[in-house]
Amino acid sequence: MEALGAFVHLVPVTLLQSLIYAFAALGIMIPFRVLAFPDLTSEGSFPLGACVCAAVLAAGAHPIVATAAAVAAGFAAGCATALVHQHARVNTLLCGILVLTALYSINIRVMGQPNIPLFGFANVFELALGAGKDDTWRRIALLGALAACACLALWWLLRTEIGTAMRAVGASLAMARAQGVDVGLYTLWGLGIGNAFAALGGSLLAQNQGFADVNLGFGVLINGLAAVILGEAIVGAQTVARLLAAPVVGAIVYYQVVSMALAFGLQPSDLKLVTAVFVLVMLLLPAVRGRSLPVRMRE
Repeated sequence: MEALGAFVHLVPVTLLQSLIYAFAALGIMIPFRVLAFPDLTSEGSFPLGACVCAAVLAAGAHPIVATAAAVAAGFAAGCATALVHQHARVNTLLCGILVLTALYSINIRVMGQPNIPLFGFANVFELALGAGKDDTWRRIALLGALAACACLALWWLLRTEIGTAMRAVGASLAMARAQGVDVGLYTLWGLGIGNAFAALGGSLLAQNQGFADVNLGFGVLINGLAAVILGEAIVGAQTVARLLAAPVVGAIVYYQVVSMALAFGLQPSDLKLVTAVFVLVMLLLPAVRGRSLPVRMRE
C-alpha cells in the first residue's frame, strides 16, 4: 500500500513529464512510421531544442521567440540528416548517428557551456498561465491542449498533398517515384518536421524544469520508440488519427508504468535495460504473428 501511495503521489509529475515527451514521440513516429525511415537524429535534436531555447532566453528574447528558434533548429537538424542521406549516399542509420554526434558539440557551442539555468527568465508557462504558472495541473492542461493542437495540425498536414506524398514515400519508394513524387524533397520535409517536434519537446522540458543541459537527449529515442509501440498496441495505427494518437497515449501510459515500477522497488539504473527488452519484445511480436516489420532499411 505504501508503494501504491507513492505511485499515486507521483501521477501529476509523471503525467506532466509524459506530455512533454509526447512531442518527442510524435517526432520519432513521423520518420519511422510515415516515411519508413529509421532516423536517430531525435536523440540530438531533442537537446538541441532545449539548448537553443535556453540560449535565446538567456539573451533576453521572448519565450515564444525562443521556442520558435528551437523548433527551427530541430527542423534544420532533420533536414541535415536527409541531405547527408541523399547527397552522400549514407545509410539511414549512419547519417542519423553522424548528425546527432555533431549536435552534441553544436549544443555546447550554442550555450557556451554544458548547461544553462533558466530560473530567472520568463517561459511559456508563465506567459500562458500567469499567477498559476507553478500549478502542476494547470501545466498539464496547457501541455495537453498543445499536444491536441499538434495532433490536429499533423492530421491536417498528412491529409494534404504534401502529407499524402510523404505517406506514399513511406509506403513504397518505387511506387512513389513511378507516380512522379520527389522522394528526396518529401523525405526532407518529413525528417525536418519530425525533428522540429522533438526539438519542441526539448524546449518545453527546459522551460518546465528550469535548465537546459547537453545530456537531456540521452535515452529519448528508445523511450520514444517504446511510447510509439505501446500506443499502437493500445489504439492501433490503421488510420491517420490513430497513428497520431498512438505516440501521445503511449507516452502517457509508458511513463505511468515506469513510475509504478520505480514505486514498487525497481532501481532507476535498471530502467534502460527494461525499456530495451520491452521494445525488442514488441518489435518481435509482428514476426511471431507472421507479419513483416513496418520499418525497412534504405541504403
